[in-house]
Parts: sequence; C-alpha cells; structure tokens
Amino acid sequence: MANLISLQSLTEIPTLAAAGTAALVTFLLYTLAVFGLAALSSQLLKNRSFLNEYFLGSRSLGVWALALTFAATSASGGSFTGFPSLIYMHGWVLALWIGSYMIFPICTMGLMGKRINQVARKTGAITVPDIFRDRFQMPQFSIMATLLIVFFTCVNLVAQFKAGSMILQTLLGDNELYQWARTSVGVFLASNSMMSGLDPGYVLCLLAFGVAVVIYTTWGGFHAVVWTDVMQGVVMVAGVVIMLPLAISQVGGMQHATEQLAAMVPPHQAEIVIEVDQAATDVPAGTWLQTDDSPPRIFRTGTTVAFPEPGSATVSAIEIVDAGDKSRIRESKVDVVVNTEVRIQAVNESTAAAFPPDDQPGGFVTAPGAHSTELSGFLPMSLAFSMFFYWAISGTGQPSSMVRLMAFNNTRTLRISIATVAVYFSFIYFPLVVIFCCARLLLPGMEVESDRIMPQMAVTLTENIGAGWLAGLLVAAPFAAVMSTVDSFLLMISSSVVRDIYQRNINPDASQKTLQRMSYTVTLVIGTGVVIAAMNPPDILQYVIVYVGSGLAACFLAPMAFALYWKRTTAAGAMASMAAGFFSHLALYIVGAFMHDAGFKKPWRPFELDPVVVGIGVSFLAGYVVSKMTPAPPRELVLKYFYTSRSDKPEQAEGRAAD
Repeated sequence: MANLISLQSLTEIPTLAAAGTAALVTFLLYTLAVFGLAALSSQLLKNRSFLNEYFLGSRSLGVWALALTFAATSASGGSFTGFPSLIYMHGWVLALWIGSYMIFPICTMGLMGKRINQVARKTGAITVPDIFRDRFQMPQFSIMATLLIVFFTCVNLVAQFKAGSMILQTLLGDNELYQWARTSVGVFLASNSMMSGLDPGYVLCLLAFGVAVVIYTTWGGFHAVVWTDVMQGVVMVAGVVIMLPLAISQVGGMQHATEQLAAMVPPHQAEIVIEVDQAATDVPAGTWLQTDDSPPRIFRTGTTVAFPEPGSATVSAIEIVDAGDKSRIRESKVDVVVNTEVRIQAVNESTAAAFPPDDQPGGFVTAPGAHSTELSGFLPMSLAFSMFFYWAISGTGQPSSMVRLMAFNNTRTLRISIATVAVYFSFIYFPLVVIFCCARLLLPGMEVESDRIMPQMAVTLTENIGAGWLAGLLVAAPFAAVMSTVDSFLLMISSSVVRDIYQRNINPDASQKTLQRMSYTVTLVIGTGVVIAAMNPPDILQYVIVYVGSGLAACFLAPMAFALYWKRTTAAGAMASMAAGFFSHLALYIVGAFMHDAGFKKPWRPFELDPVVVGIGVSFLAGYVVSKMTPAPPRELVLKYFYTSRSDKPEQAEGRAAD
C-alpha cells in the first residue's frame, strides 16, 4: 500500500479565470456583440414575409456572407474540440485524416450550389424537405426528410452543447461567482437521485450556454445566424492564426517539437484502487496521483469518485511512462502536496498502447498513428482512403449546407465563395494539426479529458507570455465554432417542423403571426430537449459528429442529386434512396457495436469501406433501380424543373423523362 501525492495537480492546468479579469471581459464583449447582431437582425423581420426572411434571409446573401456562414457552419464544435482531441491522442496522422476538407467546398458548392438555388427559387422552397415535396409532388417524402433531419441534427446538437459547456467551464474556472453557483447547483443535484452523479460545473455551464444560444437564434432568425457566422468565422481564423506561432515558439521550434514527439511513448491505460479515511471526500477526474515507490509512478484519474463514507473505489486512469513527459511534469511550477488521507491499495492493470506495440516511440509522428486499443493504429491506409472521400462527399449531402446554397443572390457570388471557403479551411485545419501536436509537449496527461484540450491550450499559451487578456479571444474561437453550428442547426430544425409539417400538412392557412409564434416555440422546445439530453453526453465529440455527418450524407446526397440532375427519377425511387441510405448506414454502426463492444465509435467496415461510402453507394443503387422499376414522372414536373425554353413541347419532355 503506497501513499499518494498531490491530489490536486502535479501540473495544474491554468483556467481562464486565473488569467485575469481582462480575458473574461474580452469574452463577454464578444458575447454581447453576438446579441447585438441578433437585435439588429430582428428589425429586418418587420414588414417582410416572416418565413422567407426568418429562415432564408430573403435569399440575399453576398460573397462574404455566403462564404463565412457556409464555412462557420461546416467548421463545427468538432473542428475546435473533437478534432484537436484526436490530434492530441493520435498525432501527425490527423493531417492525412482531414486532408480532403480543403476540397470539400469545391465538391459541395460546385456540385449542388447553382442547381439547388435555381430549383428553390422556382418553387419558393424554404427548406430541404420543401424541395423534395415540390420536385416529386409527394407530401410524405417531405415528412420523411423532416424526421431524418430532426433525428440527426438533434444528435449532433447534443455533442455541440457539450462542447459549449466545456469551453465555458474553462472560461469561468476559479471565478468566485461561478464557484458559488456551482456549489449551489451541486447541492441541488445531490438531492436528486437521478442527477447525483452529474458534474455541477458542467451542468451550470450547459444551462448558461443553452439559454444564450437559444435566445439569440430565436430572436434574430436567419440573418442573425448569418451575421454572427460572419463575425464568428473571423474570430475562428484569427484564433488559429494567433495560436500557431505561440505554440511553435513555446515548444522550441518545429524541429525540436518533432524530435520530442518522435521519442514519445503513449501513456498506459490503467485501473487503480484508491482508499480514503474521511467521509465526504471527492477525487475529481483529472487528479494527478504519484506513488512513493522508487522510481515513483505517475497517474491521472479519468473519472470522478465521490466517497460519502470512508472506503475504497476502483478508478480508471492513465499512467505516464514517457521519460520526457515525466520530466515536463516535474518541471512544472506547482508544488507537490502530500495528502495523507488518500492511499492506493493496488494498481490492477497498466496496459501499454496497442500501437506502437511494446512501448515503442514514433507513433505520434508516423502513420497510422498511435492508438490505445487498435493494433492497426488510428488510420490504416484503407481507412485513410475512405476518410478522404468521406469529407469531400459527405459534406455535399449536409442539409445545413444545402440551406445556405438556397440563399445566395447570384452565380458570381457562388463562384467567388467556393474559392474563399477553400482558402479559409486551409488557414484552419493544417495549423490546428501543428498546434495540437505541440500541445502534447505543453500539456501532458490530457488524454483523460482530451475534448478540453483546445480551451486549455489557449489559456496555457497566453499565460506563458503574460497576455491574459488574449485568452478571451482565443477561447472565443472554439466557442464561435460551436455557436455557429448550433444556431444553424436549431434554425434548420425549426424551419423543417414549422414549414414542412405544420404549415404544409396541418394548417396551410396559418397566419404570419401564428407561424412566427410556432417557430419561436419549436426552437425553444428543441433547445430545451437538447440541453436535457446533453446532461450525460458522449465521451468523444468527434465520433458523434462523424456519425451524424456520414448519416446525413447517406440519406440526402443521392436523393438530392437525383432530384436535381436526373429527370427520370421518381418519387418512389427518391424515397427508396433515402431509406436505403439511412438503414444501410445505421446497420453498419449497429453491427460494429456488437462486434467491437465500443458503441458507435467503431462501425463495421466491410472491405475496409467507411459506412458513408457504403451508405451512399446503396442509396444511389436503390434510387436508380426503384426509379427504373416505377412509371416515369409526370411530364409537367419534367418541364418545370429541367426545361426553361417555351419551345419545349410536352411530348418531347415526356419522351425525355423515359430516358
């Protein structure tokens, strides 16, 4: 039985509150600017068609508005929380994993942009289900599309709300008012048996984030979302551009950082048993523990353990085995405080990473990348090919992107925006890989809470140069990414429910006032529901975001491509395409959950093909086969959507539809 040393930290990671009041003020000014834009946007709703203005901004987006709202919505909380988490966990190979995101706007905006805008203007469509309903004259298709959008988007929102809450936790840190409120929330949660295991700080920040984003989205509508996306897009790229030189300089340059990473050994996954003598003792997640063995062993806990009574408990943890990491930890400025009230009974296990095997170095600088459980590493070659197609193709099938492509004002705007977004993403994603490879040297042991690496890195970089006020701007970057996605998704759900279910199926004669109240109500209800669901969120955000993104692509890419480009497509064929994409994609995740016992983190990949590739392939095949097996669409529809010349005769159109 060995004593434990330092229950609070060997390397106490600074919080934003510790960086000073200036950082908090900077962040609050940014938040106030968001609400100011919402207030200005709400004025545009007056004396205009509510639905067209609230959900599409009267189809008037220019180059910068389209480019930055498209980019900001696509660069979600996953880009600034889940993606940095994966970089930190697996290393340089993430540059290959994300590589095709630079051409994603070319595929998405180039393939869908002009055509979807034409069709939407021709029919007056406000939502993606609107297009399906009018293109195929099939109300049931619209409802089916709406239900899938609501399902996938709500799942994604849970991950985004978690990211927003975690960023706020880092922001508030040791703020006295926050600590008082956190304690009060903790007392309330402890009195409720269903909520007693929740982190009061996380719950408090989740509620604050949820209230803020729901209010400004409800208040301002599409223009508020677009204008804030423009501002948030600037904040995101500014944050990354500032962090890049700070990170490189603080690790001693790229060459030194790469040499250190090449020699680094991933930590072990461990399970330890700890014992306390005093009642009402908490051992929080992220606690550093060091045995008094010779040489000492260093652990960091991965879960919070509460001891209402004296006793023992088993805790998951990581063990730091890399000599460089141990040295960096011991060189920290925080004193090691001996705690005689907590003891270790046993180290049940301490398992080396599966790749590289046998504690070999090099996993963070070479493919396929370090991995704690996968013998093939993080990104084997077959998966690398799948991910290249995943980002480029799956983005094309995202309803949130399609909505923005329905709102630009002319073709010139689209052309310039494609190039603008491609350049913008280049300034975001590769610098993030560099920054968070450097984070392994500056912040060891973050595997236990890797989704918090972005805000923690922002605070650490600014603390190291004594510029606490700058931390507010840098933390605003991931916060902006989350908000820009959440507001767009909330608005997309609201528009789908109000327009495609309520107005077009339940109450076609609803007044503008009724639709306005209905839109506000739906946004509030969905936001509240997501907050409740996010109380106990998934572990790693990027896995959730990949599942949702690939699922939406499997459901919507093929049906939309058929609707826009193949005049022989039938309503039955398009619906079959959507259903086949959904069920084939879901089936691979369900089979993978049973095969690997890893939830939705590891789907089954037949022939090493990613579920999005299989889902899209099955979707296209089903749409083609069923369309060929069913009667050709009415000639009126073919004339309306594929021919603009008045010389086209119905007989010609009917013949062409049968091609």
